[in-house]
Amino acid sequence: MSYTIGRLAETAGVHVETVRYYQRRGLVTMPSRTNGGFRHYTDTDVNRLRFIKRAQSTGFTLAEIEALLTLRESQSCVDTRALATRKLAIVEERMRDLRRLRLELKQWIDLCDHNPKHAPCPSIRKIAS
Repeated sequence: MSYTIGRLAETAGVHVETVRYYQRRGLVTMPSRTNGGFRHYTDTDVNRLRFIKRAQSTGFTLAEIEALLTLRESQSCVDTRALATRKLAIVEERMRDLRRLRLELKQWIDLCDHNPKHAPCPSIRKIAS
């Protein structure tokens, strides 16, 4: 099937500007123009855009997705596993950081809950120190 850029974007569930941005980044190839000057995209382009969006929703950056696209062509499970392992380590570190932040914010709220109404805020003092 052949798609205009608008139809491609709609079918893949992205905006036209997203398609153009991915083209500038080299994630999606720029198709050749027809005799009428229009660019036509294929089902391969739709599938590539959907792959990019699914990878993003999994937390991969565009740089990492570029690597995944290369791995998709080579079908290297060893390299894909290594990339996923690195990403998992980053996610787990973020989760540890978020748990620490959650605990700290709960402590701030507790300090505020037990602070006299017009007294200086202990949470603000804690940030300032």
